[in-house]
Amino acid sequence: MLLISVIELIDQGKIRLNQVPLSPELISTFLKYWRSLVRTDHRSDISLPFVHLTGDEFWHLTFYPESETATPTGLGRKGVTAVRRIVQYASFDPELSVILQDPGQRVILLRVLIDSWFSGRSNEIEQLSLIDEFELVKTQLLREGGATYNVEDLKNEENIVVRNGAFRKIVVSLYDQRCAFCGLRIISADGQDIVDGAHIKPFSEFRDDRFVNGLALCKNHHWAFDHGWFGVDDDYRIVIPQERFMEEPAVESREMVAFRGEAIRLPEEREFMSSLEGLRWHRERWRME
Repeated sequence: MLLISVIELIDQGKIRLNQVPLSPELISTFLKYWRSLVRTDHRSDISLPFVHLTGDEFWHLTFYPESETATPTGLGRKGVTAVRRIVQYASFDPELSVILQDPGQRVILLRVLIDSWFSGRSNEIEQLSLIDEFELVKTQLLREGGATYNVEDLKNEENIVVRNGAFRKIVVSLYDQRCAFCGLRIISADGQDIVDGAHIKPFSEFRDDRFVNGLALCKNHHWAFDHGWFGVDDDYRIVIPQERFMEEPAVESREMVAFRGEAIRLPEEREFMSSLEGLRWHRERWRME
């Protein structure tokens, strides 16, 4: 089921390199097949095949540098969140990767997988493959303005990773993929961008994935915002406390303090503008008032 999900994402152009992260897109696709094809009471856990498929010796894990001593055996049943934190991506043997990049060969491999594991259900799988599950989640959340969760909801790691990933993607799109602070906009050929969908009030504390609790920020300014180096006032202007940091900007770049008092960029859909209550909370937390 994991390999069927990967093949679907390759078909959609969402996986273009021989690198398969345990992404919200992959998890949502896996869940789509699990819910339709599995007829037992077992709970899904994509982290198990993602880790243990290494035993078949064509699937390899690349760990983040700080976790380079980790092993698939040691990951055990740590769960989706832990595996995402430790494993950067999985990859195929080069020969198999070449096969997967060829549409005709992919179809043959998919048929072999279906005949081996889901004999007689090829029509059902073909219909499922036409559904982009992650886009459906995004559409639902956008219609609802996002979501908030209770402690019980957080027990389903896979659903939370998918919905949190959708939150971040939507927030970035609402800001036209630009950093609200500096306006930076860089998008790669495969659709990845340098801007994050940041939470104003931390998800770990408030479990708030409403879009009014979001800001699109580049990597640098996301980190700075999370550490209280700047805030946003009730007029959506940048607040930078005095003497909180020192900086030496690169040639022809602006110092961060030079943005003090400037208006942040706002989403075109004003109903999703950042909550003033959340922005006040952030300023108070970091003693900017």
